[in-house]
Amino acid sequence: MALNKTWMAKTCLLRCVKNVLCERAFGAAGLHTTGLHQNSNKTSIVRCTRSKYERQYPVLLVRTDGSTINIRYKEPRRILQMPVDITALSDEERKVRLRKRDPKKTVAKKDKDEFKDDFKVDDYSQFWKKK
Repeated sequence: MALNKTWMAKTCLLRCVKNVLCERAFGAAGLHTTGLHQNSNKTSIVRCTRSKYERQYPVLLVRTDGSTINIRYKEPRRILQMPVDITALSDEERKVRLRKRDPKKTVAKKDKDEFKDDFKVDDYSQFWKKK
């Protein structure tokens, strides 16, 4: 285990020295100004850092004062509206908002009148009887 650690440290040190020597030898006059990239273990800097890498969608957020900002949200929506603080509203506005929250009373529909017919099967049974 200790041998493996020393070997890793040695290769890392050699790689760093090689990169420094290449930069000094070629400098800005050379074709490449970056160091050598010998492996694919590179880090990339992304715009938003998050613990879960999932798709996020651009959404317009409307604040309670009416201002809008663009955010990234987990669900594809066009507009998100922040809830209004009812305690900060006046009494009239509070009553109106609470009245809108209550379920609407629906008017009970009257059942349609039953259709009455005077159809008698015996009158027409002669048509489907075999002779």
